[in-house]
Amino acid sequence: MATGLFVPRILTTSLIVIPARMASTRLPRKMLLRETGKTLIQHTCEAASCARRPLGVCVATDHEEILHEVRAFGGQAMMTSADCASGTDRVAEIARARPDIDIFVNVQGDEPELAGSSIDLVVDLLEREPDLQMATLATPIRRRDQLQDPACVKVVFDSAGRALYFSRSPIPFVRDWDDQLLEENPPNFYQHVGLYAYRREFLLEIAQMPPARLEQLEKLEQLRVLAAGHAIAVGVVDEPTVGIDTPHDYQAFVSRALSR
Repeated sequence: MATGLFVPRILTTSLIVIPARMASTRLPRKMLLRETGKTLIQHTCEAASCARRPLGVCVATDHEEILHEVRAFGGQAMMTSADCASGTDRVAEIARARPDIDIFVNVQGDEPELAGSSIDLVVDLLEREPDLQMATLATPIRRRDQLQDPACVKVVFDSAGRALYFSRSPIPFVRDWDDQLLEENPPNFYQHVGLYAYRREFLLEIAQMPPARLEQLEKLEQLRVLAAGHAIAVGVVDEPTVGIDTPHDYQAFVSRALSR
């Protein structure tokens, strides 16, 4: 969050890594769907490439078909182990091979409409605060059904923009509800946007940490970092990204893409 004080930025090298696996239960082979004329992974790479700060974009995949597709449209891709348990593990595998990079940005492969400015923001958060090791984003929640939806991950943070907690439950919980609470500014409720920036050594460290109990209960990997006592900076953006998880999500994206 902005403090009103000028803080000099320490310039770094950064790289966007897009973990992209073939397995997807709700939308099979979604990375390679191409009803718009381009595959979903190509759309995501092109969106991420609009960021100005990072040096480039690299897809980290577990499947040769995705590797060949990315290289076919001129993108950069690397094979990662099929044993990687999460996207963070895939990003960490790239980080081990790239000691020349200071900051790695984890962008989900099913985020074809992600704004480049959002990527630049998480990099900027770490450049302006050299003691911080990790950054992410949030956006205001203005609908009660969204606040109560477990699929919408919520975050609360302190006055310095440090995450206090992430949850699938409504947080903060309001004892005496009033719909006006959804309209107030500054907002009372925030959705977590699943975009992360990590300093390289910290990324390698958290990839080796065992899952925390809170992480296992909520099924939220970022809670591993908080449970270990580390800070996560939270930047605020006006609009959430729209991930592609289901056939309905994909068809809605196709309609938007073809109407542009």
